[in-house]
Amino acid sequence: MNNIKELTLRGMILGALITVVFTASNVYLGLKVGLTFSSAIPAAVISMAILRSFSGSTILENNMVQTQASAAGTLSSIIFVLPGLLMIGYWQNFPLWTTMAICSAGGMLGVLFSIPLRHVMVVKSDLPYPEGVAAAEILKASHSDEENKDGTTSNKQSNNGLKDILFGSAISAVVSVLTNGFRVISDSTAYWFTQGKAIIQLPMGFSLALLSAGYLVGIVSGIAILIGNLIAWGVIEPILSASMVYSSDASLSDIGMGLWSHDLRFIGAGTLAIAAVWTLLSLIKPVIEGLKVSFRSLKADNNSQKIARVEQDLSPKTILMIMFAMLVILVFTFHHFVADSGLSASTGWILIGSSVIFAFVIGFLVAAACGYMAGLVGSSASPISGIGIIAVTIISLILLGIGELDGMLGSAQGTQFATALSLFTTSVVLAIATISNDNLQDLKTGYLVKATPWRQQVALLVGCVVGSIVIAPVLDILYHAYGFSGALPRADMDPSQVLPAPQATLMTTIAKGIFSHKLEWNMVIIGLILGAVIIAIDLILAKRQSKFRLPALAVGMGIYLPPTITTPLIVGAILSWVIRKLVQKQTTPAEFTEIHKKVDRKAALISSGFIVGESLIGVILAVFIVISISNGGEEAPLSLEKYMQALFGQNTSVIAQCLGLAIFALICFNFVRRAMSAIKPNK
Repeated sequence: MNNIKELTLRGMILGALITVVFTASNVYLGLKVGLTFSSAIPAAVISMAILRSFSGSTILENNMVQTQASAAGTLSSIIFVLPGLLMIGYWQNFPLWTTMAICSAGGMLGVLFSIPLRHVMVVKSDLPYPEGVAAAEILKASHSDEENKDGTTSNKQSNNGLKDILFGSAISAVVSVLTNGFRVISDSTAYWFTQGKAIIQLPMGFSLALLSAGYLVGIVSGIAILIGNLIAWGVIEPILSASMVYSSDASLSDIGMGLWSHDLRFIGAGTLAIAAVWTLLSLIKPVIEGLKVSFRSLKADNNSQKIARVEQDLSPKTILMIMFAMLVILVFTFHHFVADSGLSASTGWILIGSSVIFAFVIGFLVAAACGYMAGLVGSSASPISGIGIIAVTIISLILLGIGELDGMLGSAQGTQFATALSLFTTSVVLAIATISNDNLQDLKTGYLVKATPWRQQVALLVGCVVGSIVIAPVLDILYHAYGFSGALPRADMDPSQVLPAPQATLMTTIAKGIFSHKLEWNMVIIGLILGAVIIAIDLILAKRQSKFRLPALAVGMGIYLPPTITTPLIVGAILSWVIRKLVQKQTTPAEFTEIHKKVDRKAALISSGFIVGESLIGVILAVFIVISISNGGEEAPLSLEKYMQALFGQNTSVIAQCLGLAIFALICFNFVRRAMSAIKPNK
């Protein structure tokens, strides 16, 4: 095994290409719904299908490709904060070098911080690492049938996995073109009505990417999101609307969404905040243990000649050298950011020092927590946004104190700069957190397939660099094509096409509220109390060893996100439960686990395809829109709406919604059917 191909040039090139696809997909999905997906499993399948055409491909080489691609895909979570700089009007676009610098430096620090945790959290831990274990099983299964003595394989089984991804991608791409390109079908529908003065909404969204995200999240989180939805729109919204005065001629949807914007989402923010704090508090023990291991590792002799290949991490000297280089990059980047503020040199350096130290120290502390959370619930379900909420609140309060002493906040310009700096600093913390969240998952995969840890760590570092190059251009294209909530590049843009960027909107609102002293504290406090009650209920359920749990973060998301976004998530979660029950019905107890694993894997690959297809079409359509606008054309160059209106007149909207619902239902049915086809070979 010592001469087996592992970290190869062709693998790194392939990893870079896959990185571009999944990073773009995750950026679009994150801006649309506030969720990203783990790209490790689909990257592994695509890698195996492509590398099988080359001679001598190995399981370890495939593992390196998926390691690199998954790191970059995860780094895209930085968009949970960065668009806030446009929302407050501080940036007018995404500067390439600045964005690349904070993404790459933050991401690489996340890799370095989590390396010393590998032994205690991966090798010696019983944490499940769901995505890491699943990726390892796919790699093993695809390489087990025809493995040669030198470790090479023909990768036959990878073809079926690639077909599932391509199937999902093609279906969602076609639907996305019909929806957002030609605009002949709707992407959502909602029925608004009143009960007395109370306003009630029955919503439904038709996004296949969100359906897939719901499937990957699972039934427990799906039910929690549903409960959050019912609390928000079945209890709080009717109470708030019943107690207010509004014109009978006013649009119910405008009133309802106005209440959500000004009140409901702050309740959700409070619930998310206390859930995130509770999660971190519950992880104090592994954080402390991880820190102890970190310091011990830095003192240990890591001579590669004295330890086994599968235990060789990057040396402490290499880690410290790269870490120092990243700190230098951060100092220069923050200096460039602060230099445009017009502040004195002394104040500027105080702010630079405070921000860099905060990002470094908090990033180091959350690395262990994020790694533990990823190991416990998986990267996709890990509450990274909660860490962002905590980080932006703390750094905003720190900068508020500095600003009050220095007089920086005495002007609107100074307040805007302080808000921008808090968001900029939080983006670095989030880059560290997201990569730490993903890194240990990948190292778990490597541990199970007997990869060389230091080579994986190099692949992760390369993935961070490649991903950071992609993020800024994709963000810029999407911004100029669709705009973000509260940040429109042109005044006459179609509001239905605007990307909500929910996490960035929330963190921007928190930062602005702290500096302006106008944060909706009453609603936030209600959310904090509600979150505390939900946490207490979840603890009771845990004590009783109940199969059902009530994760407060998922409930908070159900309150915070608009219902047309959460409904397809809920449907996807229900489909995961339906598939499990169907497998249970068609198998004996002895064979259930193995067969359900195959069915679930097939469904997960189709889901990944749904996400990739819809997201990539969103990015491609954005390019068309930008080109059209740049040449004086329309914002919807492919739209066939006028022809639809000529055919159906006033019924056009209803027809489009009915078509959207029918197609969505048909795809759900075929999704279950195709996933269940994985049983046939075993019968």
